Amino acid sequence: MTPAQDVVELILEDHRTMEDLLRLMRNTEADRETALHDFAHLMIAHGEAERASVHPVLVSFEDADTVERVEAVHQEAVKVLFAILQVREIGSAEWDWRLQQLASVTARHMDEEERTLVNRVREGLGRRCREELGVGFARTEADLLTARCGSVAGVHRMVHAGASA
Repeated sequence: MTPAQDVVELILEDHRTMEDLLRLMRNTEADRETALHDFAHLMIAHGEAERASVHPVLVSFEDADTVERVEAVHQEAVKVLFAILQVREIGSAEWDWRLQQLASVTARHMDEEERTLVNRVREGLGRRCREELGVGFARTEADLLTARCGSVAGVHRMVHAGASA
């Protein structure tokens, strides 16, 4: 059995992994297609795990506008992800442009989240509570990753569900 992990540590670990995957997508010698699909699955699973495990707790002591703002930036990132998943030729001018957009929106989302929500969790919740949240976060994320939640069809559904919300 793995030791309990603080939800903050799990979130930050995902952020670093997404940054590593973005670097691979920029590397012409890397398997860019695999990096893109790994990124897509992780980004979707990460966002949904946060929404299910962390956001409900945050709303109890955090300004709901902050949580909504982070969710809005995540939805924007999902739209940009969907656009790059539809690019036919990796390495094309369109690929490079979409990758730049994805890197930018991802960086903005991680910055917003780390400056606000992650710090609020650190300040507002004790270690034990953060570990309990980590269990739920990790379970939800693992289930979504197993289900390959970042497929083109899955991301398409998320984009359209967000547009109608």
